[in-house]
Amino acid sequence: DWNAELPFVDIFRLSRPWISQREGQGWGQGPKLELDEHGWIKRLEPGCHADTPMMTGLKDPHRPDGEYVCLYRGKGTIEFWNVKRTVSSEPGRIVVEPGGDTMWLRLRATDPADPVRDIRVLMPGFETGEKYKTEPYRPGFTAQWAGFNTYRFMDWMETNGNPQKTWADRPKVDDATWAGHGVPAEVMIDLCNRAKVNPWFCLPHQADDDYVKSFAELVKAKLDPSLKIHIEYSNEVWNSIFAQNRYAQEKGKELGLGPKERPWEGAGMYYAKRSLQIFGIFEQVFGGRQRLVRVLAWQAASPWWVENIILPADNAGKNADALAIAPYITFLPRPGGDPSSDTVGGWTVDQILDYTEQKALPQSLDWIRQQKALADRYGLKLVCYEAGQHLVGVAGGENNQALTDKFMAANRHPRMGAIYTKYLDGWHALGGDLMCLFSSVGGWSKWGSWGLAEYYDQTEDDQPKLKAVMDWNRANQRPAP
Repeated sequence: DWNAELPFVDIFRLSRPWISQREGQGWGQGPKLELDEHGWIKRLEPGCHADTPMMTGLKDPHRPDGEYVCLYRGKGTIEFWNVKRTVSSEPGRIVVEPGGDTMWLRLRATDPADPVRDIRVLMPGFETGEKYKTEPYRPGFTAQWAGFNTYRFMDWMETNGNPQKTWADRPKVDDATWAGHGVPAEVMIDLCNRAKVNPWFCLPHQADDDYVKSFAELVKAKLDPSLKIHIEYSNEVWNSIFAQNRYAQEKGKELGLGPKERPWEGAGMYYAKRSLQIFGIFEQVFGGRQRLVRVLAWQAASPWWVENIILPADNAGKNADALAIAPYITFLPRPGGDPSSDTVGGWTVDQILDYTEQKALPQSLDWIRQQKALADRYGLKLVCYEAGQHLVGVAGGENNQALTDKFMAANRHPRMGAIYTKYLDGWHALGGDLMCLFSSVGGWSKWGSWGLAEYYDQTEDDQPKLKAVMDWNRANQRPAP
C-alpha cells in the first residue's frame, strides 16, 4: 500500500492485507478472520469489521485526482473512510473522491452465503468498457522504462523471507491482494511481454523442485520467446538479516557442508548447490540454456567469498552465466563511526557529495575491478543485481534526522546526477554487463533514498539521478542479450 510507483490501475491490487477490528477494542484487535483460498473474507463475527488502506505512499499532490470506482461481487456493506466524499453507492458499485491522505476501505458486513469478493478500486477513467482488464497498468508506467533491458522482480516477488514452499503457495491472479504475498508470475510475464523487457526472477528460498519446475513451465508457455530469463536463487542469501541466510545455514549443516564452527560458509556452499539444482530444472524445462541467464549472486565487498566458496562449490562457476554483485556507492555513518553519524549530520550537502564522489565511488569501482577478475576467470559475465547510491545511517545513525535530511538533499542535488554518470561510465569501462539499479520509484525515508524518483509522476527535471540514468541509457543503447 505504500508503493509510490502506482503500477496498477486497480489500486486494490496493492491494498494491505485485511486488518481485523472489533468494536470497542484497540486497533487491529479483532478476531482471526476466516478467509477463502484467495483471501476474501467469508464471514465476520458480530460487532467486527475489517479495514484495508490503499495508496498510503501517494498523498497530495501525487495521487491521481478524480472519481475512483469500487466494483465488487457478493452481498454486504463496504464503506470508504478518510475520503473527500462518497459520490454514489449502490450494490456492487461505489464511487468515491479521495481526500488528501490515505484512502481506507472498510468491510462492514458480508453475507456468508454470498460473501463480498472480487473487489476492484479503479483509477479514474478505467471502468468504461472494462478498460482495466485490457489496460491493467497505469498509463506511462511501461513507457517510463522503455529502452531498459531487464526488470528484476525481487520486491514484486516478496523475495526476502518468502515463506512459499509448494506451487499451491504461489500468488494467484485472483488473490484479494498481491501485497504481502507477491505479484503473480502471470502478471510479471505479461508486463515483460508488453514492455519487451527481460525478466529477472528470484525463486523463493524454500521452494521445492515441483515449484521450480511449474514456475519454469509457466514462463516457457507464456513469456515472449524473444526474451531472456534471468534466474536467481532467492536474494542476498549471504545477508544474515534475512531468513534465507538462516535457512541456508541450517541446510548446510544438514548436508555437512563447510566447517561446523563456521556455518555461514556452509550457507554459501548450500546456496551454490541449490542454485545449480534450480538451473538444472530450468534447463530441462527449456530444453537447453539458450534463453537462460543463470545467476550466482554474492556480496560485492567480499571477493574472498566469491573466490573461495561460491564459484568453486560444486564447480558452480562453470555451470552459470553471470556473477552478480551489488557494488553500491556506500556511505553508512553510525554513532562512533569514522566519520560518525553525528559528524556527517553537521556537514554541508557539498561535503557529503565530496565524500561520496572521492571516497565511496572509488571504493565501489575497486570492488567491481576485483569481482570482474574473478568473473573472467570462470568465463562469466559480471552483472549487478542491485546498484546505485547507498547513503543511509545505520546502527542508530538512521535516527539522526539532520543526517537523513542531508542525505535526501544530496540525492536531489544535481551533483548526484554527475556522480551517477561517473559510476555508470566506470562500470562500463571496467567491463560490467547488465546493471540493475535499486530501485525504479520508491519513497525516501531514514531507511534510505533508493528510488531514482520518489514518486511515479516525477520527471527527469525533478530528479537529477533519474535524468543521469535515462541520459546514460539513451546514449549507450545496445541490443538486448
